[in-house]
Amino acid sequence: MPIAPGSVGIVEKKYFTFANPPDEMKLESGGKLGPVTLAYETYGQLNDRGDNAILLTHALSGDSHAAGYYSEKDRKPGWWDFMVGSGRPFDTDKYFIVCSNVIGGCKGSTGPTSTNPKTGKPYNLDFPVVTINDMVRAQKYLIDHLRIKRLQSVIGGSMGGMQVLEWAIQYPEFVASAIPIATTSRLNAQGIAFDEVGRQAIYADANWKNGDYTLNGNIPAQGLSVARMLAHITYLSEESMHEKFGRRLQQKEKLGYDFSTDFEVESYLRYQGESFIKRFDANTYLYITKAIDYYDLPRDYGSLENAFKNAKSKFLVISFSSDWLFPTVQAKEIVRALKVDGKHVSFCEIDSPYGHDAFLIRNDGMEKMIADFLSHVYDD
Repeated sequence: MPIAPGSVGIVEKKYFTFANPPDEMKLESGGKLGPVTLAYETYGQLNDRGDNAILLTHALSGDSHAAGYYSEKDRKPGWWDFMVGSGRPFDTDKYFIVCSNVIGGCKGSTGPTSTNPKTGKPYNLDFPVVTINDMVRAQKYLIDHLRIKRLQSVIGGSMGGMQVLEWAIQYPEFVASAIPIATTSRLNAQGIAFDEVGRQAIYADANWKNGDYTLNGNIPAQGLSVARMLAHITYLSEESMHEKFGRRLQQKEKLGYDFSTDFEVESYLRYQGESFIKRFDANTYLYITKAIDYYDLPRDYGSLENAFKNAKSKFLVISFSSDWLFPTVQAKEIVRALKVDGKHVSFCEIDSPYGHDAFLIRNDGMEKMIADFLSHVYDD
């Protein structure tokens, strides 16, 4: 495994547990949960003042492994590896970087696959519904545990961007800057519809059994695979799919006129579905997509302007030209509300052919913009 210059190298996943009974964490739904464990990783060093920290928030299928490798045998680094390290936009020579798996996740944090202390069995659908607000409040427990006094910035894309907005609203004095990327203040009807079709694919799998399955048994793999295939289409753009696949046939010279895999794009989507079931849980997919669907700042505060009224962060809002899942018009709604409230906000739509997933792909413009913005915040 060649390690690129500036990489954080070999990293370790850590765990923090809080909200032990009878002091369970109160959830937005009115329920309680405890104990709660968050899996997390850190890169760089916290300074003596405790104010050089940056929190990275992940998207639906992400986790705490944002950068580096777990061992020398790892083929793939963390999901935002090119952004984190010495001399990179999230410069570990300057900043203390934190990334945690959200509550409700399946990569070490307490979620549907965790053991219910009351039964000794996995929670499955006995796990309470969690929201973006709950995810952020759980992260605050971790940030306090790490003795961070103030966050230089909270940064994330897609569902991670929702968490960024929530951090700026819930903890205005604590967050110096916020960088929501490829996100929205509320999912539109089309987005909710795509999530529901994905959930229906899981429900239709005979192995789902109303959520009562075990990870070492027959899991609803086919349903989860189809859900991932559908979702992955929304993360791409027509331009990127045409460039990558077009109508090219898959290792054949002519159509089979049957139901085998004819086109390269079919093979690609099946690969995405099959690889996803090896690293994600079906019940977790249900819970996290519901949390995304429920997120609605204008509803919760009466208007988007009211939502940001007390925010004190400096904002950098980023969208991508080919993102049709969370299009630029939704980013502009956030920018408009912040400007109405007189907040410090910068905005940029980055030209990219890669659709919603563009923030996960190297882009010189995005990297320089974020690095410069963070440097100004740091200097101030």
